[in-house]
Amino acid sequence: MTDSIRWGMVGGGINGFIGEVHRLATRLDGGFSLVAGCFSSNDERNRASGALFGVPEDRVYGDFATMARYEAARIDGIQAVSIVTPNHLHFAAARAFLEAGIDVICDKPLSTTLSQARDLEAIARENGRTLAVTYNYTGNAMIRLARQIVADGALGTLRLVQVEYIQDWLTDNIEQMGQKQAQWRTDPQQAGRAGCLGDIGVHAYNLASFVTGLQAERVCADLTRFVPGRQVDDNVQATLDFGNGTRGALWASQVAVGSENALRLRLIGDKASLSWEQEHPNQLQFTEHGSARQILSRNGAGFPPSLQHLCRVPAGHPEGYLEAFANIYGEIRQQLQGGSGDFPDVGDAINDLAFIEACLASDDNDNCWSALER
Repeated sequence: MTDSIRWGMVGGGINGFIGEVHRLATRLDGGFSLVAGCFSSNDERNRASGALFGVPEDRVYGDFATMARYEAARIDGIQAVSIVTPNHLHFAAARAFLEAGIDVICDKPLSTTLSQARDLEAIARENGRTLAVTYNYTGNAMIRLARQIVADGALGTLRLVQVEYIQDWLTDNIEQMGQKQAQWRTDPQQAGRAGCLGDIGVHAYNLASFVTGLQAERVCADLTRFVPGRQVDDNVQATLDFGNGTRGALWASQVAVGSENALRLRLIGDKASLSWEQEHPNQLQFTEHGSARQILSRNGAGFPPSLQHLCRVPAGHPEGYLEAFANIYGEIRQQLQGGSGDFPDVGDAINDLAFIEACLASDDNDNCWSALER
């Protein structure tokens, strides 16, 4: 078996949600060994996290700049690092490791501005490094099947792209009640100007683009702050023009009472349609015009052999969120070990940040159409 990637983390300390998700994802298939980290800006929590994760004490660092410098100088230094901090730290951390010659895996969004993402693209290219972005839903086996169906032309001419991602966890002003995840996600100094838009709206847009292969040319967006006193948007509604006759609509909300993690994609062509829901991730609905609806299942009858490497268990045994994350890490590992991988990268991140900035510009300009910067 090929040796594991020597791997580090920035962020993701004890009791952090997304850091533990990344660690679990790497453990599903193996291939990554956590040997260094800067897990928290709080020294006590940082050291305790390193001890819990089995990281040697001398490789638990007080800041990411020191970590990048020291690990780059070690013969057994890390080969890749995952950045799972609040958004405002992504750019500086990614730059430090890329410039040190270390491959970077960054949680989305890659940065808080499009210009920063372009800078990171240039730095990664100059240093010959991989810069991956963990849009985990693109790793779902049924999403890969949906992309294949679209690419094969089974939908005919694509007419409509409908995507929504709705939650209810920010229905109340819990950021004022000490809820840590809510505090940084609703703070424009840490999350950037885009609240719900940058947190889950960008997931929805990325998913639509990944499956269709299309990027919007212009958007008309309305960003709302329903909760009094909130500094960033908690609801987004946007119309998308893909420039080729295809139109779309995106709704993202974190104040949709009764919704848990409801990400849904629907694509409608002139010959057929398909739909997928994250809360039922093992099924894809496909309907040809004039025919009965088909339910396609992960690893079930007719599932393409080319996608079976994304499945771990037989049909009827559910896989979902963590497995999709693991698939992304598996594809990244293939590339880092000299092969090729199918995963979101800095190019995807740039397109998604162009979408975010166009939505912000549209909202600032009385919801007028705003073109995406290319």
